[in-house]
Amino acid sequence: MPALLDKIIERPRDKHHEARRHATAYKVLAVVSLLALVLQTSMLMLSLFEQPLPYNIFDPGGEPLESPEFSRVLTSITGGGYYSHNRVDVLTNGDKFYPAELEAIRGARQFIFIECYIIQKGRVADQLLAALEERARAGVRVRMVVDAIGATAFPDSRFDRLRAAGGSAAWYHLVRWYSWPRANNRTHRELVVVDGKVAFVGGAGFADQWLYSTAKNPQWRDTMIRIEGEAAGGLAATFSENWLESAGEMLISPKYYSVFNGGGQTNALVVTSSPTSGRSSEARELFQSIIAKATRSIHLTNPYFMPDKSLRMEMVRAVRERKVEVTILVPGKRNDHLLSRRSSRLLYGDLLRAGARIFEYQPSMIHAKIMIVDGVWAVVGSSNLDSRSFGLNDEVNAAMPDPAVAARLEQDFQNDLQQSRRITYDEWRHRPPWQKLEELVGWLLINQE
Repeated sequence: MPALLDKIIERPRDKHHEARRHATAYKVLAVVSLLALVLQTSMLMLSLFEQPLPYNIFDPGGEPLESPEFSRVLTSITGGGYYSHNRVDVLTNGDKFYPAELEAIRGARQFIFIECYIIQKGRVADQLLAALEERARAGVRVRMVVDAIGATAFPDSRFDRLRAAGGSAAWYHLVRWYSWPRANNRTHRELVVVDGKVAFVGGAGFADQWLYSTAKNPQWRDTMIRIEGEAAGGLAATFSENWLESAGEMLISPKYYSVFNGGGQTNALVVTSSPTSGRSSEARELFQSIIAKATRSIHLTNPYFMPDKSLRMEMVRAVRERKVEVTILVPGKRNDHLLSRRSSRLLYGDLLRAGARIFEYQPSMIHAKIMIVDGVWAVVGSSNLDSRSFGLNDEVNAAMPDPAVAARLEQDFQNDLQQSRRITYDEWRHRPPWQKLEELVGWLLINQE
């Protein structure tokens, strides 16, 4: 330490001056440390209490929700890619989507891209990595991005065999001393792309809770969609953004972004969302815009339902001014984040008072992230309706103006409602004081949940 201090101050001529200089240097260091602590605390307070950007639509326009004009507007403002000739399959729960993903991976001939927020040690991860290792040994180019916080308990050594086989795995935003200001920015995307022809997107990562049940933790309810067609190339572009940030490698070969006709009739808007320094995000614009155009119904399934005031008021206006039927499905007591559930319940009041219906799913944790509007537009992806998804995380959503896809998702929605409990405004208003106290505690952290 004296050597370090001597670099800060000129070496004194006697012991008295040396003591005074050292005391001064210690004071300087103490002040600098205090300022750093104040700065860090201020940034924490901002992240906890900074109000979300208001999203108010002055003129939603007169064109109907299903019109090509609205699709063009939505594509323009979100900066997304609008892709035709897609065949879309809705895959309900891990029993359906994990076998479909593994089948596509085992059939890969050129490349496999995987990005996930969650991967956990267990049977599902073992099956996935075994399939990836086999394809890598066969010469298929395997690349995988995993969030460093979402999968913090997953050891990097578990990727050794994949790397030895010729594949690659990289961590998104490892926490380092020089990157701590960006530590809150995570990739929450859950996607698989195979050969630029087939892709999977939705809410599920790779963990046993999505496939297996235990006595205390029944199998999670979730949805992924399988997209075969041009939109798979768009999702490859989504992956390439975070591959660059994680591995420092740009993917510019045309083979990764092929235009493949999937033989279907579904148009799909791929919205790749990353927060800006101005607090806006493409996913937030997507949800606000579609909800503002609803004329008949808004059906939402979301595990972490904590919409900001602008989004809540958009739904309230839909109910009160346009007589739109708004039904919201959220987790019940079987919730992997009970504090989030309390924070979510705090926000029920405006919606219930306006006439929206809110249901809590009873059998297990429901993790699906789905919006169906007017039976026309369907949105499936990784975004939660909360400040973290809209202001901090990287997300991806597929929005499809296809009544057939909407109808298929509506089947699941109605089935889920049959297994849910409706929350009335009177029940919410008379909830116990201890619940209200828990909700206030949750409110302090609502921007981080």
